[in-house]
Amino acid sequence: MITHFPYGTLGKANHGWLRSNHHFSFAHYNNPARTGFGTLRVINDDWVAPNTGFPPHSHRNMEIISFIRSGVITHQDSQGNKDITTAGEVQVMSAGTGITHSEYNRTTEALTFYQIWIEPNKRNVAPRWDSKQFSDNATENGLPLLVSGYPEDKDKALYIHQDARIYGGQLIAGAEIKIDVEHQCYILSSRGKIHLTDGIDGIEMSNGDGAEVTMQKQFKIIAIDDSEVIVIDAPPE
Repeated sequence: MITHFPYGTLGKANHGWLRSNHHFSFAHYNNPARTGFGTLRVINDDWVAPNTGFPPHSHRNMEIISFIRSGVITHQDSQGNKDITTAGEVQVMSAGTGITHSEYNRTTEALTFYQIWIEPNKRNVAPRWDSKQFSDNATENGLPLLVSGYPEDKDKALYIHQDARIYGGQLIAGAEIKIDVEHQCYILSSRGKIHLTDGIDGIEMSNGDGAEVTMQKQFKIIAIDDSEVIVIDAPPE
């Protein structure tokens, strides 16, 4: 089963320096019908103006993943981590027992990124942060594995405390790829246009759209245009 959430139906917030599209209830956007998707709790599609950002704030017991779509983000946290993450790079943070961090766009260009929160399967772990650059080459062969909580993936993906996997990257127009589903999947059409089908349902997705795939063990993505796609496979409640 596929449920489509077009970009125009997402929750909206405009703070001037920050424009955000919320796939699920977040902050002042409260939609009782959209409070998460199993252990996937937050997906924010954020635009951050130049020379602005998120001042220091704290989190506990959450796995927080940032997929940088364009621009540069500067991270600093209470564990002593400080780094610059660029487009095509992914950063993860296990908040665990508690961590304070800031995220700034210290450039003259706008920053766009997906902020993804997943509930952990272990609480009160030691806080940690990590990042990794993945290939930004468009392909027709599949989506790279970016994030995983499975031990067998530890050498090729960023680690989180949950039995989840996140795939993402660029597909050339005409590419057809199959995704095996472990739990249930949320798909983000970051750029371009794709056709998504599970063999029963089929939809077209454009820039910024989201979709849920449930009750299926596999689905197919067909890139209509050169596209950027993210697939989040995370457990239900």
